[in-house]
Amino acid sequence: MPTTAGRQLIHFTLYDADDITIASPKGGPIPLEEKSLTEYFFTDASKKFLHDHKALAKLTHSVKLDTVDMNSVDAIFLSAGIAVVVDFVDCPPLKAAIEGLFADGKPVAAVCHAPVGLVQCVTKDGKPLVEGKKVAGFTNEEEIESGMEQAVPFLLETKLKELGADYEKTDNWGNKVCVDGNLITGQNPMSSEHAAKELVKMLAK
Repeated sequence: MPTTAGRQLIHFTLYDADDITIASPKGGPIPLEEKSLTEYFFTDASKKFLHDHKALAKLTHSVKLDTVDMNSVDAIFLSAGIAVVVDFVDCPPLKAAIEGLFADGKPVAAVCHAPVGLVQCVTKDGKPLVEGKKVAGFTNEEEIESGMEQAVPFLLETKLKELGADYEKTDNWGNKVCVDGNLITGQNPMSSEHAAKELVKMLAK
């Protein structure tokens, strides 16, 4: 489960110390944004995660993504935060992981800014992975309201639409999750728990 500095910690809905691998592009400690620990971003699930010594150990000793045997992976959940617009863009190991799992029919989930990791991905026939798919992700309005529109390489909503995604959204900071086949996407931090539950539901089938 690749992740990076983010407002969504791996949600405790998903977490089991023996079954979850926390991975990142470079491996090692994953820094947290200050906002992750404030206001409504710091949810009860996030607090529970940070008070679990096994979970915290995995967060501070993440596995380097290109060392993970993807044949042993059942699903991938891309957590988010502004840092992923650097870490997940043009990241060959992440691209390979997503494309392989998606092609095998395994769940691929991404929340908030994390769908930037889907932008580089294609299907077996070379089409954008998100083309024709119902997809959610951080909206242009949310990016502007956050004051970060100049810090990102592209506006995620605009890019997903350019790639042919059937982009859906709700009001700013509302809960919105799209499930299309084995692809699960969420709009923002408020959608992380919902997305995690959808992934658990999909894995239970």
